[in-house]
Amino acid sequence: MRVLVIGSGAREHALCVALQSDPAVTALACAPGNAGTAALAEARPLDVGDPVAVAALAVEWSADLVVVGPEIPLVAGAADAVREAGIACFGPSAQAAQIEGSKAFAKHVMAAAGVPTAQAWPVGGPAELETALDESHAVSGGAPYVVKDDGLAAGKGVLVTTDRAAALAHGTAVLGAGHAVLVEEFLDGPEVSLFALSDGTTVVPLLPAQDAKRRDDGDGGPNTGGMGAYAPLPWAPAGLVDDVLATVLQPTVSEMARRGEPFVGLLYAGLALTSRGVRVVEFNARFGDPETQVVLPLLETPLAGLLYAAATGTLDRQPPLRWRAGAAVTVVVAAPGYPERPRAGDVVTGADGEGVLHAGTRLGPDGVVHSAGGRVLAVTAVGADLAAARQMAYERVAAVRLADAHWRTDIGLAAVEGRITVG
Repeated sequence: MRVLVIGSGAREHALCVALQSDPAVTALACAPGNAGTAALAEARPLDVGDPVAVAALAVEWSADLVVVGPEIPLVAGAADAVREAGIACFGPSAQAAQIEGSKAFAKHVMAAAGVPTAQAWPVGGPAELETALDESHAVSGGAPYVVKDDGLAAGKGVLVTTDRAAALAHGTAVLGAGHAVLVEEFLDGPEVSLFALSDGTTVVPLLPAQDAKRRDDGDGGPNTGGMGAYAPLPWAPAGLVDDVLATVLQPTVSEMARRGEPFVGLLYAGLALTSRGVRVVEFNARFGDPETQVVLPLLETPLAGLLYAAATGTLDRQPPLRWRAGAAVTVVVAAPGYPERPRAGDVVTGADGEGVLHAGTRLGPDGVVHSAGGRVLAVTAVGADLAAARQMAYERVAAVRLADAHWRTDIGLAAVEGRITVG
């Protein structure tokens, strides 16, 4: 099977690692890729935001399967264009990808499907913002306030704050950028990320993971695209995955099919395990980053066949998934100034180390790796348990060199110390 991966981040590097080890994969390309994927897959230049260009490359390269990694090409219609060219594609249509592209759309789907989620107030203009903040304050019983950019914001469009002035300023800035705003009820309890493969009808959940969204230790600092993750979750309630499958994932996929907008690809459910039960924080329409980096290394079932089955409507014929024992931890190494003004162009050494996945890197003409984004590397390790995986991940981080780099030192620590409680 010839597999073409679209994207250039650590998620795509993790996908390439898993696909390259699959005996069914006879050729692998990643477009545009990065300095890490280039060692595993043929690199091809590509404007990922151009669906016509994505489909043309798939045809030119004679791909049997296209795997679209990022949300931007999905929302733009890349999967539609690839399928119209007669090639199997793992990724939802532009219409189905609105479940990530518009938080208001996702709320409508969840309401129709009876999926539990936070109460929300759509805001289309400045006059509505103050009222929405007042109503959310009353429903939540006080602060914090939750203010979201309704559109795509690379994981950085959400502000959770006890400062009403900051909430108002964030919402005003989003509106000023021409985007709608969603104000939401605050959800208590730990958060969980759960991926599920879908062929439009059948839903197959993967392992739950937890990511760290804030930049600094102790969940301080601004929201980011994710500073690290771990899986599985030793504190997760028994039956959590089955419960979420029955109450969230399958109803959502069934509702999308009922609307004539079948969801084919990876449905990511961001969940809060609140004192009142599971609630959906958000949906994404693709593999999450950095959770992909810890879920895929634990998957023993060959990946290419699963993705192809989802793309071709045959997931119901697949045997149960097989998982490795143990745990995985990934720690994101970010450029100085991330997420507001990340510095690029610095030399990176140790980037070819074991478990090092490239996120924002480029290969210079001299063959030296340079930083080229806010999140530069995702350093991953698998261990017999979470503590062992965590120790190995940080040992690998210590072998990486990037001037003035930043990373969290507490990824997975609360779970190892038994400090996470549910309900």
